[in-house]
Amino acid sequence: MKTKTLQDRLARLMPAGVPRYIRAYDNGGETADRYTVCFTGRAATIRVSNFAATYPYLVMSAAPFHPLGIGLHGEMQDRPLDTRRGWAPPIGRKCHLGRRIRFQELPEDCRRLVLSDYREIWRLNPEGSP
Repeated sequence: MKTKTLQDRLARLMPAGVPRYIRAYDNGGETADRYTVCFTGRAATIRVSNFAATYPYLVMSAAPFHPLGIGLHGEMQDRPLDTRRGWAPPIGRKCHLGRRIRFQELPEDCRRLVLSDYREIWRLNPEGSP
């Protein structure tokens, strides 16, 4: 991908370095996989057929890269994981995943993992780089 095109996509999909198409949740430490991030947007939706799709998500502990940490990927069929009752809650409100938080409120290692996945989903890595 050309540098200018990549820069335009980065500006649009990650304004100020914050991924636009995610929703993050914190359950307050009720479980070891305290943080959940739902990837949203057209690129994240995986069409299985004309009538079905899967929606990716990520559950993590505060230290997903630690040998005892948690960093699991999953996919929900037919709807995003956080929309059990229709719509996702606004930031600060709760759902079954916990309280919705801003990306910046995630621990540093969680942000790093989310950014890595987000860049892969939206193809934001320059060709040849991981």
